[in-house]
Amino acid sequence: MSSRRLSLPQRFLIGSIFCSLFLALLLGRMFYLQTFRHQNLYTQSENNRIRIQPVVPKRGLVFDREGRLLIDNRAAYSLAVVPAEVSRTPTLERLSALLEISEESLNRRIRRNLTGRFQPAVIKRDVGFDKVAVLEEQNELYPGAVYSKDEVRKYTEELGGECFTGYVGEISSEEMKKLDISIYRAGTMIGKSGIEKFYDRELRGLEGTEYIEIAASGQLLGVLADQPGVAAETGSDLILTIDRDIQKVATEALGDFCGAAVVMDPRNGEILAMASSPANDANIFSGVIPDSLWRSILADTNNPLLNRPLDGQYPPASTYKLLVAGAGLELGLIDRHTMFSGCTGAYQFGIRAFHCWDLGGHGRLPLIPSIERSCDVYFYQLAYKMGLADYHRFSTACGFGHKTGVDLPQEALGNVPDKDWYDRHIGLRQWTLAVLLNLGIGQGEVLSTPLQLTQFYCGLANHGQVFKPHLLKSIVGPDGRETSKGGELAFSLPFSEATLQILKEGLVAVMHGEQGTARGSKIDGVLMAGKTGTAQNPHGLEHSLFVGFAPADNPEIVACVIMENAGHGSDWAAPAVRKIIKTYLEKHNLIGDRLPLAGEGR
Repeated sequence: MSSRRLSLPQRFLIGSIFCSLFLALLLGRMFYLQTFRHQNLYTQSENNRIRIQPVVPKRGLVFDREGRLLIDNRAAYSLAVVPAEVSRTPTLERLSALLEISEESLNRRIRRNLTGRFQPAVIKRDVGFDKVAVLEEQNELYPGAVYSKDEVRKYTEELGGECFTGYVGEISSEEMKKLDISIYRAGTMIGKSGIEKFYDRELRGLEGTEYIEIAASGQLLGVLADQPGVAAETGSDLILTIDRDIQKVATEALGDFCGAAVVMDPRNGEILAMASSPANDANIFSGVIPDSLWRSILADTNNPLLNRPLDGQYPPASTYKLLVAGAGLELGLIDRHTMFSGCTGAYQFGIRAFHCWDLGGHGRLPLIPSIERSCDVYFYQLAYKMGLADYHRFSTACGFGHKTGVDLPQEALGNVPDKDWYDRHIGLRQWTLAVLLNLGIGQGEVLSTPLQLTQFYCGLANHGQVFKPHLLKSIVGPDGRETSKGGELAFSLPFSEATLQILKEGLVAVMHGEQGTARGSKIDGVLMAGKTGTAQNPHGLEHSLFVGFAPADNPEIVACVIMENAGHGSDWAAPAVRKIIKTYLEKHNLIGDRLPLAGEGR
């Protein structure tokens, strides 16, 4: 079968058609790319040439009331990778060996901090200089890896202030959902607790941006000259109400006991010191916590993660007797001379005997000696006479069962039970008014945080006026302008000045009376006031409590200490408060040769 061969002109024609079609397709594709895809391709090209890098501002410093550093920054390095540049390279494998972190962990950190394929995602903070030196000298082996200068928080460890300073850490996905994405991004360091969290917006400043030019080989060429970045704005500095000297003593005063200390100025609500024991060193949270350390913290039965001044809830024990006495005076149930059935070491209520702490008994006593000697039997009878409704009403009016509103996160409510509470938790008609006897001495179901208890005694010291507890004294902006924060009146105690005077006499008698339960902790040369407490604890020894203030005739300081499983308040908490108050008085030259006047406080 013969085939007809195409002639030369025919072959030329067909070739011309194919060439024309190919050229048309090529021109059409070029037209499409340059017209319709220009912006997209230009962006991709720029992404390959330019890296947008956030400029993290310097986080604000934190000082005590006298300008002494509490929280500083130290220089460090952070390491990040550009996801688009490491996806097809051995970079992650090499970084895994260099950093001694598994590739799986590195990939997990990239996903967590991913903001874009061409944006650096932080994989490790506080990288050692030896590792940075390797990356600098052998950068061609680590394409897509980039390190930057950073700062890590440095907390004053010996002050034991983690309960109020808090710490910073990488933002979580849950936090990202709640916060302003124009300010916070994945990988951002954010305050996790304490003032670091409460004042994060003031401390963090505003991030800037710079544009880095990159060669085809991945080498950094420097800041792009024709693409000006945005300067970062330094965070504001905070000046706190904390006094480093008092803070150090308060931490030391707790010793090896679990417990809490709160020290305040009753005239304005300024917190002079706040300590929780045991405490974690906030510096360990500045970087990635090793799993073994985190497990040991969680396994510690002393619960070092509990912020005891704010979150610890304790029976206030005999320190609460001042509230019961004040309510009794205001209701007209008693006056300073009122006596009940004598204390024989116990009070018989139905078939049950409610014991006094002194099993030898106190006899018949009027109010102030009952406070001085902390007679339980007196307050059993007063609380029962008062009734549950008035007990609840006066307790809540004195700030218990409510948050104080301190400028710290995660504050507990405490508990002041009423009829509905007992019906819900014990059962309808399953309880009797015998609960009032325990409530009258600050036991049973009533619970208070150390901060609430301190706030109440600030009111007793300050003519009934209660200021909101606060830590911030002033803010110093990046421009150096200082904005002061004054005391904010929160509420007034529901007690008249006459009632407050009687209560203060009782508190002075506790310190200076011949049989005062804290007479061994008075300070020569100054009039003190205070109250011991010994809270029953079903899990071991009693909790030791004491709240005191001085000078009693013109109070400047209120200190509260609670020591768990320590024993009587007079044995442990009272000497601790004495140490704190004495340090303050000596510092301010408030100890003189004046002794209490004869009969004063009785």
